Parts: sequence; C-alpha cells; structure tokens
Amino acid sequence: MKKTDVRPAAQLSSRWTMTRRDFLGVCAIGAAATALPFEAFAQASANTSGLAQQIADHFSATKTMQGEFVQFGPRGDQTSGRFFIERPGKLRFNYDDPSPMRVIADGNNVVVGNVQLKTWDIYPLSKTPLTLLLASKIDLSADMVRSVKTEPDLTTIVLGSRTIFGDSTITMMFDTKTYDLRQWTVTDNQGKDTSVIINNVKSNTSFDESVFRIPYGDLNARKR
Repeated sequence: MKKTDVRPAAQLSSRWTMTRRDFLGVCAIGAAATALPFEAFAQASANTSGLAQQIADHFSATKTMQGEFVQFGPRGDQTSGRFFIERPGKLRFNYDDPSPMRVIADGNNVVVGNVQLKTWDIYPLSKTPLTLLLASKIDLSADMVRSVKTEPDLTTIVLGSRTIFGDSTITMMFDTKTYDLRQWTVTDNQGKDTSVIINNVKSNTSFDESVFRIPYGDLNARKR
C-alpha cells in the first residue's frame, strides 16, 4: 500500500498563525491515492462493503474518544497535542505547549483560536468535512461515499460531498481487525493534505461540558 509522503517536520512559526487551509486540515486525518475510484467502489463485492459498514458502525457507536495526536500539515509542519471527541458534533484539539492554538467544535460551530491573544475564527460545522467524522452514524450507502479500500491491515473510507464541501474530502483509515480509527486526512479544495495520526486512545469516557464550550464572548467582542 502506498503511504502518504510526509516531508521532514518544520518548526512551528513563532507567530502561531493558522490559515483557513490549516483549519480545514485540522478538521480533519492522506491516503486518497490508495482508494478505489467511486465507479470501482460501486461494483465492489458484498463482503468488502459489508466489512466497511461494520467498521463504520463500530466507529459511530463509540460516543466519546480522547487521546494524543500528531498532525502533519500541507507545508511539512508537524504539531502534536491531545484531542477529545463527543458524538455528535463535538471536538477539541489542545496543541502542546508552547502553542496557544485550540480547535473547538460544539455541535453547531467550530472555531480555531489563540487562547493567549483571544482571537478566534468561526465556521459552521455543517460546512466542513469535520461534520462527517463527528456524525451520529456513518452511512456508507449515502452519496457522501467517494471510495472504500479494504486491505488486511487497514480499511480506508473516503467521504465528501461536492455540493457541500466542494472538492474537499475526509479520508479515514481504520484497523481492519479491531475496527479502531488510526488516522484521518482532510484534502482541501486545492488538493492539499493534512493528516492526523491518533494514539493512546480511550473510548467511552465522560467529559465536562466545558471541554467543548466555545468562547462566544471573545468572538462577539471582536465584532463590536
């Protein structure tokens, strides 16, 4: 299986800025080149489709997750931190010190911000590929499925909607035996990939509601 070519990691910029492209990558985790074309997927065997749906159902049934992540950006930058997910629609990325960056989704919106400067950018969650990762159920019979590829060690599922996300997609890679999510990649409209690899994952834990609270007060202050 071809693996995404990840260039040597670059040091983080001291300005700690994040572009919209970076955000789309975060909303993410690159293996699009390994996936079958949609036409081939449509003709895949019932066994392959059945396994993929079982994996998707297993992932959808995992209501909460937390663990560590390593993110590889489209410019070769590498960052790491801790993540928290609560289905449906909630996510938080805390980047390791000294980065003050945070990504928070509360079920309606997702924000990318600098907690030191109290500057935040806000996006409707439904308009980002992140909403597919955080959905209550991943239905592989829906129009969202671009391709599926099953191998002995990994099953790769590519989701996207041109009417909602344009050419942006999210590629999720699962362990074929355990059905556990290993990584995802978001490909933006310009074909740039941002990959997130997760590890030390704990499932079905409880979180305080403050974990996914968006600081709307800071956002409103910027508008005035």
